[in-house]
Amino acid sequence: MMTLDDLKKLNYKDPGLWPWPPKLMLLGLIFVVLLILAFVFDWSGQLSSLSNAKHEEETLKQTFLAKKKDAVNLDFYKSQLKEIEKSFGALLKQLPNRSEMEALLVDINQAGLGRGLQFDLFKPAQHENVTEYYAELPISIKVTGSYHDIGAFASDLATLPRIVTLHDVNISPVKEGTLTMNATISTYRYPDEADNGKKGKK
Repeated sequence: MMTLDDLKKLNYKDPGLWPWPPKLMLLGLIFVVLLILAFVFDWSGQLSSLSNAKHEEETLKQTFLAKKKDAVNLDFYKSQLKEIEKSFGALLKQLPNRSEMEALLVDINQAGLGRGLQFDLFKPAQHENVTEYYAELPISIKVTGSYHDIGAFASDLATLPRIVTLHDVNISPVKEGTLTMNATISTYRYPDEADNGKKGKK
């Protein structure tokens, strides 16, 4: 076994004359250095590329599985789309056209009068809010009556054959047994060609 003194006696200018143990140690050291240099300058980049490729492979696999699932359920999605279109068509039928709006306003007014309410205000907005699917007309109202009659009026609005919604409700007492309700009623109609260019305006 070589000692430290033996290593000091080695001729570093001519390693070929060294005994086998130090030769093997030197070869091992050179091999380790080469491994480190290879990892730093070559293998690390390849490992990074391999990791990115595996990540991309996993992403593509998940995309493929999602698309495969969609393809398997295509018939189900088509049937769902038909149901949605059917329901949407039924809702559109609840939207009056422009010529029917006046009759709807009369129905709303009559719903309140039929419940014995006194209209202190019934003021449709000057301009409608026109969107792609409907035109909304807000109506400011102020009615006076009993709690029961005001509640019945709100219920009647919900049962009208056309879509009518109640917003910004504020109820305050006037005297014993009599209340005043300030609110906004919104009615909706199906947009027509005359509404082109008015979308989003009020």
